[in-house]
Amino acid sequence: MKLKLIGKNLDLTQSLKEQSEKKLEKLDRYFDEEVEVRAVLSVEKDNRTVEVTVFLPGTILRAEDTSDDMYASIDATIDILERQIRKYKTRLKNRYQDPKTIRFENIDGPVDEEVEETSKIVKRKTFTLKPMLEEEAEMQMDLLNHNFFIYLNAETEEIDLLYRRNDGNLGIIEVEVDR
Repeated sequence: MKLKLIGKNLDLTQSLKEQSEKKLEKLDRYFDEEVEVRAVLSVEKDNRTVEVTVFLPGTILRAEDTSDDMYASIDATIDILERQIRKYKTRLKNRYQDPKTIRFENIDGPVDEEVEETSKIVKRKTFTLKPMLEEEAEMQMDLLNHNFFIYLNAETEEIDLLYRRNDGNLGIIEVEVDR
């Protein structure tokens, strides 16, 4: 596992680095050494947030936790990731026939019986993308009272996704097709 630690609004002290690496090493038993893991530790007001992203070939696992203690956030984030791995073990195994990426023998069974049930798509919508600027997309998203909005960017002629972040700010996901 290749680990990349990033501090945001925070100086990563040696003890914080060591503790983060020690806790994140728990994930080593699930992944090959080539798997990239990025951990972002950030501070905003009294909130200590840890966001861990695991980049698998074709899949991304992500977990985040916020509390008033950075060490507690690290522990909670690792627990969330381990639950995700156990929950999706069967689906991941079907997707990754190559046992070198994920070490399935180290993944315990599902947490409980309900976990194996899959969600169902209960609604499907179709709409026409209209070329618009980011400001127009933001206004349209607000008018619809949605947390996200998909639109055709008039400047780049690409499909973008505008979304409202937990901190109230906006984010844009620019779509790239991997073929």
